[in-house]
Amino acid sequence: MCGSDTHRVVDAVWRIESARLIAGLARIVRDIGLAEELAQDALVAALERWPESGVPDNPGAWLMATAKHRAIDLFRRNKLLERKHAELGRELETQQEMAVANFDTANGDSIGDDLLRLVFISCHPVLSTEARVALTLRLLGGLTTQEIARAFLVPEPTVAQRIVRAKRTLTEARVPFEVLRGPDLRARLSSVLEVIYLIFNEGYSATAGEDWMRPALCEDALRLGRILAGLVPNEPEVHGLVAFMEIQASRVRARVGPAGEPILLLDQDRTRWDHVLVAASPRSSVPRKSAMLSVAPSAPTPFRPPSPPVTLARVLRRKRTGSPSPRSTMLSSSSCPVVELNRAVALSMAFGPQAGLELIDTLASEPSLKAYHLLPSVRGDLLRKLGRFEEARVEFERAATLTRNGRERELMLERARTCAGSTMPPQPG
Repeated sequence: MCGSDTHRVVDAVWRIESARLIAGLARIVRDIGLAEELAQDALVAALERWPESGVPDNPGAWLMATAKHRAIDLFRRNKLLERKHAELGRELETQQEMAVANFDTANGDSIGDDLLRLVFISCHPVLSTEARVALTLRLLGGLTTQEIARAFLVPEPTVAQRIVRAKRTLTEARVPFEVLRGPDLRARLSSVLEVIYLIFNEGYSATAGEDWMRPALCEDALRLGRILAGLVPNEPEVHGLVAFMEIQASRVRARVGPAGEPILLLDQDRTRWDHVLVAASPRSSVPRKSAMLSVAPSAPTPFRPPSPPVTLARVLRRKRTGSPSPRSTMLSSSSCPVVELNRAVALSMAFGPQAGLELIDTLASEPSLKAYHLLPSVRGDLLRKLGRFEEARVEFERAATLTRNGRERELMLERARTCAGSTMPPQPG
């Protein structure tokens, strides 16, 4: 095998095995920074040896055995942690056949716990959100510092500093490398889910730059979510997030045109949606949510839902029988401002643009939404549907000044220009 082919194989092996390798080493050395260094040393050794010796039958096992040898050499050379040296030596003696044994079989009892430990330490609340995202993509996603920087459009030294500081913070805080169970696990789960969702959201709707989407980040988030779902199969929130991401990811191919221009939901060609992901989503979710998750993706067009639509007669019938209407239910729950904005969109689709506009206007003074470009964007869309084109134009132009994404800015300005010359009749409010 030529050198370039070997390098491609090593890269592929690293992507697959790096998280498990670092997780297993961190359990042994109790230092996540040292564990990554040892894993990197093993990777360098593979790049040096495999072009001549060939790729081993079980490359993950080879990397783990090599990294453990490096750990023993390190402790011996520094004359540190004699007890740890002895522990490593005993463990290595019992695993001499590791390089030719099946990696999963040899470590089947601990690999899940090791990965779960790595997930929770990478997303530990002691770290900033930016540090958690960078460290998770580095340790669990197998991405290089350059790849993370390119994905989030930040300088590479900035990402490198975040990762270094994160490791130092974990060490100084003496964060234990432990498996959380029961209430402790659930208490920390929200931090992990937040990181996974932030990665997905940045891929699905890029904050800045000239690309509206970065599908590779969506794929990374989905992979991390599925790993987590396999590690904690009885946690419904994890499955709910995976289901949500799968449904959103099913539309990726239809969200951009040939030149990368954004295509909004109601204008998308639904035949381009990935119906394998759509079908998988309900199975990933908890059973009670399966039906709800499957309704919208299975509709053939935006205006032809597979189940009977909400009508005024049905709403009145609910009122007569004492059950709450969808509108009253949507209006009654209290949420964060962004969720309120999303509910305004849902209200407008169910009951007309005026209903959504009324809710949006209550958010106008919300401080957290002052610089949020989607508030004027949504308000402009509802005003356009009501035939209030001049007001809509102003809102779209304001949204264009607030967004940092080039594609989205072009879209907002185009919608503003359309409003300037529009005479279409308003939709019922």
